[in-house]
Amino acid sequence: MASNAILEQKKQQVELIKKLVTESSSFVLIDYCGINVAQDNELRSEFRKNDVKYAVIKNRLLKIALNELGYTQFDEALNGPTAVAFGGENLAAPAKIANDKAIAFKKMKVKCGMVDGIFLDEEGVKRLATLPSKEGLIAQLLGMLQAPIAAFARAIDAIAKKQANA
Repeated sequence: MASNAILEQKKQQVELIKKLVTESSSFVLIDYCGINVAQDNELRSEFRKNDVKYAVIKNRLLKIALNELGYTQFDEALNGPTAVAFGGENLAAPAKIANDKAIAFKKMKVKCGMVDGIFLDEEGVKRLATLPSKEGLIAQLLGMLQAPIAAFARAIDAIAKKQANA
């Protein structure tokens, strides 16, 4: 009887993990081995501030949930200590925070992740982490759009000044 209750509890945990995966814009698998309690608290606090859900999940349950969703790419990464950071609206937040803290702590490691259903290996997560924010990208785009107009305005001004001097 007890084993049936445990099995049912594990099935519920798998369903909860599947829900977290499907409702998240992104997630990152993290090897947190070697970080101390203060570093773990700092990591959790940073995730909370950025609307990122962070949990230590048993590899076996995570593997079952991901496989049931059709994601088998993670199987290789699911060994050793694994924590998962699930992103909300800012899909780069889990990758950015995990990458920054991995650099700062020197013991933690980003394993892999997923963004909008696309698997990212460790390098892919690092590239995502180094992308500018949405606001930064908009500012860059506006700068690129304004550059030709500004150059045109300077050219017209130079022509006008040249004709005024003549």
